[in-house]
Amino acid sequence: MSPPRIHVVGAGLAGLAAALRVSDAGAKAIVHEAAGQAGGRCRSYVDSALGMKIDNGNHLVLSGNHATLAYLARIGAADRLTGPGEPEFPFVDFRDKQRWLLKPNPGRVPWWIFARTRRVPGTRAADYPKIARLLWAGADATVEATLDPETVLYRRLWRPLLLAALNTDPAEGSARLAGKIVRETLLASGKNCRPLIAAGGLSEAFVEPALAALEKRGANVRFGARLRAIAFGEKNRAEALDFGGETIELAPGDGLVLAVPAWVASGLVPGISVPTEFRAIVNAHFRFAPPPDFSPITGVVGANTEWIFRFPDRLAVTISGADRLLEVEREELAQIIWREVAEIARIAAPLPPWQIIKERRATFAATPEQDAKRPGAATGWRNLALAGDWTATGLPATIEGAIRSGNRAAEVVLRGVAS
Repeated sequence: MSPPRIHVVGAGLAGLAAALRVSDAGAKAIVHEAAGQAGGRCRSYVDSALGMKIDNGNHLVLSGNHATLAYLARIGAADRLTGPGEPEFPFVDFRDKQRWLLKPNPGRVPWWIFARTRRVPGTRAADYPKIARLLWAGADATVEATLDPETVLYRRLWRPLLLAALNTDPAEGSARLAGKIVRETLLASGKNCRPLIAAGGLSEAFVEPALAALEKRGANVRFGARLRAIAFGEKNRAEALDFGGETIELAPGDGLVLAVPAWVASGLVPGISVPTEFRAIVNAHFRFAPPPDFSPITGVVGANTEWIFRFPDRLAVTISGADRLLEVEREELAQIIWREVAEIARIAAPLPPWQIIKERRATFAATPEQDAKRPGAATGWRNLALAGDWTATGLPATIEGAIRSGNRAAEVVLRGVAS
């Protein structure tokens, strides 16, 4: 008996994770990607304006992102992420011109909140346990309805961290999703909070090794294959895939994982609920050799700049929930961000070669209302499962959520084709 064929539509991290999982289970994975490359929102490319390879976005992984680290181990890329040996986050308050190092201790008992040199300036140890309010927040609660936004700790720590995690202003962001992040990181122990970045590039860490691993497992990956429609039969099955000029019939033992953006999935699968509101991310890249003593990642409050990433030959900035900046001219935005970066990094140099990337629909809006619209992996068709960071992973739209969704979709579709 031949192994089942599982068609995975979409080669972002959710699709790659699903394809790896079904391959490891003995199925034949066939990946169909509309673009000319894999990775989706997590990839590298050669930028002509800068004359160098950059990432299409900056992504931070934490040591507590266990699905992500397991994915990297499975594709032989566990060494592609780098970071400090202990959990530590340099911060700069641009408005107040103050700097500090947030340094949780690795153990489960958070004694670091009692050490002035490790916690946020202007805060007390008694301020920190209040973050636990997020853990019991209702499904309709927002972050700012749960935590006091007027406190120093909120402005200097909780807001920047949760804005980055949710890509949605905490004033409207889901307290439940924020609580899930906090539960799996800070409250799980400091050892889960070590920041990790793909210093050699996102594709080099997450994508190219995955494609090599899939090839080794006998999977097929097809680029330039845009799914136009799915034919559904009367026996609760997806029966055929229409790629516009090419139709692939799904045999009785075949399955389908749909790992495409929410708005694409809603046009292909009738009757599913998906998020309908999205939030932007703005990334800025500057071709400039950073000071050797500048931290690999720096958090910023009181400025447009929110996170600065240091690479060997460039500095990169990420601004979350950035819809307010979408209509700002790119050159003006580059000037604004560079002035902030230059002051923070103590650089006396004019604007270097730059690139601004505005991603209008970077993630679903992590509000309680939009979170309620996220579907699970299973569908009304037993051989069809959904994957993507916009599905109901319990997390915001993160790398960890995308990979978990791919793993879950693989499990669901393998059960479906076996029944």
